[in-house]
Amino acid sequence: MGVRKDLRRAKRHADLASRSRVELVRDESGTVREARTALLAPTPVSGSTADLPFTNAAEAPDAVVLRRPLNGGWTPVTAAAFAREVTATAKGLMAAGLEPGGRVAVMSRTRYEWTVLDFAVWAAGGQSVPVYATSSAEQVDWIVRDSGARFVIVETPGNAETVATGVTRHPDPPRVWQLDADALAELAALGRDITDEQVAERRAALTPETVATVCYTSGTTGRPKGCVLTHANLHAEAANTVELLHPVFQQVTGQAASTILFLPLAHIMGRTLQIACLMARIELGHCPSIKPDELRPALREFRPTFLVGVPYLFEKIHATGRATAEKMGRAASFDRAHRVGVRFGEAYLNRFLGTGKGPGPGLYAAWALYDLLVYRRIRRELGGRAHYAISGGSPLDRDLNLFFYAAGIIVYEGYGLTETTAAATVVPPLCPRPGTVGLPVPGTAVRIADDGEVLIKGGVVFGSYWNNPAATDAVLTEDWFATGDLGALDQDGYLTITGRKKDILITTGGKNVSPAVLEDRLRGRAPVGQCLVVGDNRPFVAALITLDAEAVAHWLAVRGLPADTPLSDVVRDPRMRADVQKAVDHANQAVSRAESIRAFALVEGEFAEDNGLLTPSLKVRRHAVTAAYAAEIEALYGS
Repeated sequence: MGVRKDLRRAKRHADLASRSRVELVRDESGTVREARTALLAPTPVSGSTADLPFTNAAEAPDAVVLRRPLNGGWTPVTAAAFAREVTATAKGLMAAGLEPGGRVAVMSRTRYEWTVLDFAVWAAGGQSVPVYATSSAEQVDWIVRDSGARFVIVETPGNAETVATGVTRHPDPPRVWQLDADALAELAALGRDITDEQVAERRAALTPETVATVCYTSGTTGRPKGCVLTHANLHAEAANTVELLHPVFQQVTGQAASTILFLPLAHIMGRTLQIACLMARIELGHCPSIKPDELRPALREFRPTFLVGVPYLFEKIHATGRATAEKMGRAASFDRAHRVGVRFGEAYLNRFLGTGKGPGPGLYAAWALYDLLVYRRIRRELGGRAHYAISGGSPLDRDLNLFFYAAGIIVYEGYGLTETTAAATVVPPLCPRPGTVGLPVPGTAVRIADDGEVLIKGGVVFGSYWNNPAATDAVLTEDWFATGDLGALDQDGYLTITGRKKDILITTGGKNVSPAVLEDRLRGRAPVGQCLVVGDNRPFVAALITLDAEAVAHWLAVRGLPADTPLSDVVRDPRMRADVQKAVDHANQAVSRAESIRAFALVEGEFAEDNGLLTPSLKVRRHAVTAAYAAEIEALYGS
């Protein structure tokens, strides 16, 4: 098992585990209230993120920094070639009228051209404004109007139509290019009279404190707010995570690091990942979808050595594995493999961390059997070479984390927001602690307020919301950012997130309930799709649950039922309700009886972006869901 070998080798590389030294502040009772880590990467006093492609081209022109999917394969892109394409695109933007400090909106799925555009906008002295490819005309209208973007680059004709509809009433609509209509070639032709020296002059004028991007939040409770992030913010995030994590590949695995980016580049996590990869010259590829059926072929072909994803990815891989086993009549075997994996992962990590004896002979034997039958298939799903993954966006179920560990993949969790330039905390290398989101990123401090709110301070914290000083003042106090999330620090400074302040439910019995704990565990179990836990000012906790479309198709096939069986019949089927009850029981294991889900409603349809019930980053819009399903909620309580 590669991961176990890596951990054994790690004993010979104690410096890796000690790279992130944490300073703790305790209160009078001994409870850790603050954790701080020192910088690993020095804070720059000049230059900007825009310099990265050109530094790489000067220092290692022939190094392969990206691979792009062309003609059925992955074509290498050298540092020199990437810098040339960035320069050509920057020239086109300058020729089109982009001024220093001007904003360019990019509405596209994750693809190679997005990365070119990000660095080209910066090289031309501009600021990028990411827009989710799934955004509505109304959302585009708001972001373009609020940011003042004078240029928009879209991916598809459909995106172009959405922008045209959204900006119809703008007095001076932005200029639009389309990637599928060869926008980069058009820009390169437009900028043919701009010299390299003119681009270099624009780039030289940038400083660490120059605004790099206005990145809009998901907008779960209202209009998205534009987070103003500087080149210094981007550097603090990318450089410190590279210094913390990259040595794992260099010293422990012996692999040349590579990854495939499938997170939306409109999300700050994807943006900082591409910066970090270019900074460390880690080969980077792009895939436009996180859907397993679309991502799986790319993983098999690219064969990354590590992945950065969200819990949805790991949940779907696990669910797909079980569905495959069930089709073969081996569902019970997969379930045993899951239980063995959780026990094995727990025992082995305890020994590694010095808190237990490790797996006994019987558990080792069971693990070896299921490694042949199940775990190696999981590794194959991720391309066959990956030993490490980073998960963020929301908590990953602890048992699922341990299952992947047993399958040979250490999943390091992280935590952050757009306002913290992605990760504010991450589990440090070779110090796994499933169930937590790790220690502060080097150069960052985390404090727990008296009411349990997580506060963050450091170079990764944004400076303001665009055009919104009132909202800025509400969350920034003496450089501490109030996240709105609730959490706790353990005795070693590892952070655990327990929920959102604004989402806390208070039952009529006076019990405070964090729905996130239940919802995260529910979503990790098939056939659950999305869910919403309710119970505020109610006698008990209940849940609205949707069914995953793929899980329903599999469920029907296994039982020999027609594929076109109406969903209304499926949600009423006692067998389906029994399967969902198992997922509810699993969720309830994490809480007390007073906090547990006592009733649930299976609802037809889905929570999706299209119907306004999910944000583009897959977060549930709680107020929208409760309004849409008000009758179903009342029925749960017999009203």
